[in-house]
Amino acid sequence: MTNNDRKQFATELTDVLAVYGREASKGVLRVYWEALKHYDLSAVTEALSRHTQNPDNGQFAPKPADLIKLMGGTSNDRALIAWAKVSRAIGAVGGHSSIVFDDALIHAVIHDMGGWPAICRYPESELKFVAREFENRYRTYLFHRPQNYPPKLVGIAEMGNVQAGFPIDPPLTVGKTDACRLVFKGGFEKCSAPTALANTCKLITGGSHAA
Repeated sequence: MTNNDRKQFATELTDVLAVYGREASKGVLRVYWEALKHYDLSAVTEALSRHTQNPDNGQFAPKPADLIKLMGGTSNDRALIAWAKVSRAIGAVGGHSSIVFDDALIHAVIHDMGGWPAICRYPESELKFVAREFENRYRTYLFHRPQNYPPKLVGIAEMGNVQAGFPIDPPLTVGKTDACRLVFKGGFEKCSAPTALANTCKLITGGSHAA
């Protein structure tokens, strides 16, 4: 979410808490906002609705952790899903091309592990160990959000083109294109290809490419 979503977020949460007889004070709204601001407003709204209809614990006011679980499952589930995206991209793209995922935490973890080409260079026999390290780091970031992350994971081709002064191709995207744009926009590095996520960017869904 962005600060522009804050008013609607407060309205949605206030309405739901009122159903449970809870007051949404400024302090309460701030706590929920800090815990949930990394998620899309539409996902938070859907989670609030699903919680009120949950026959198991919907009789209690939703805590931030309840909503996070509804939006993405447990931390183990989310780490496994994230690695599955990375694993597919390793096979479909490899380390030659630059890439943008629809999950900023993937960027942060891969950056910490040496970058995109480094991840792609591991032999298949070692990927299970790479996956374990990735998932552990990803789970840590779920609870301790990184302060920054690279807007894109730079591939070998872009590294060479930057050094030689050649044009840079747009990065490929993995996942939802709109979410990829948000990840790209929120990165901490200045991008050398400002139109990289224009409508002409290439999209990867699973192992297929589409212009």
